[in-house]
Amino acid sequence: MRKKLQVFVSSTYEDLKSDRQAAVSAILKAGHIPAGMALFTSCDKSQMDTIRRWIDESDVYMLILGGRYGSVEPKTEVSYTELEYDYALEQDKPLFAVVINDNALEARVMEVGTHLMEKENPKLLSMFRDKVLSNISSFFSDDKDIKLCVYESLSDFAKNRDLKGWVSSEEVVNSQSLLDEITRLNKENDNLKQKLDNAEQKLAKPSKVKGFEDEFDELIDLLKATEINVPPNISPTDEDYKANLLSLFLGQKETLITGVSNKAGSSDLMSFLYFNVAPKLQIHGLVVNEKVASVMWRRFAITQKGTALLAHLQKKSVLKTKV
Repeated sequence: MRKKLQVFVSSTYEDLKSDRQAAVSAILKAGHIPAGMALFTSCDKSQMDTIRRWIDESDVYMLILGGRYGSVEPKTEVSYTELEYDYALEQDKPLFAVVINDNALEARVMEVGTHLMEKENPKLLSMFRDKVLSNISSFFSDDKDIKLCVYESLSDFAKNRDLKGWVSSEEVVNSQSLLDEITRLNKENDNLKQKLDNAEQKLAKPSKVKGFEDEFDELIDLLKATEINVPPNISPTDEDYKANLLSLFLGQKETLITGVSNKAGSSDLMSFLYFNVAPKLQIHGLVVNEKVASVMWRRFAITQKGTALLAHLQKKSVLKTKV
């Protein structure tokens, strides 16, 4: 089904009109829904409450950061634009930002005037800029850069994030099968939670102080009990089959040690490991999802616990062979 994501676009107002319009145009052209941009030309406490609701109801938050810090909220002495950004972070909202290039800002100031630069709160703007650049962001010089970032970011979010979005009723086919699948997955999830609860209760009993080896033995049983559908495009027999999580963890250990990412153009196997296998391994602390510096994609990397489990399994295999 074709999902339309609602994108809340945030920026200072007067200095970024054309940039904001470029973002709105790109969002619409990509088939998604822009929200919140021109509705709030100034801001106060009551409007911030409304804006927060808009952010809550949106699937993605986008920030355009230029050379102005924006109007400051009196109590916090933080700009309303930064308050919006902080709120999106607090809500763990999928977000991305475009930040104006220094050379592009200088050229604009020379052409239009110094009102495009922050004069009252330059230090606050600098700190805000550093915060934004520490998360998913890219620089822009003109409308073309903004549009490209919108296309790439929304394409990634639409493919790789579990976002609700908006779907036309005409595209909703056989909803009963979806409900059945949800019921099945919920039941499977409940069973796994029960197994985890039982394992945690056993570990918590003071009369049974378990060693490191026993803890891994229980984890191995859990991994064996977790089945994953392997699609035909990566199956050696070109047919669907089920594999347990332990066999996939062992079979793809070299790839997992190197790291699996959601980088554009990744192989079918890499995508399968990133979206189907790694999240389940993360539940047990065997891999961790991390941001890769200076790029917009993320990576799952094996943890110390994961490498310790591999060593444990190799040790058991060697001992068994000797016997």
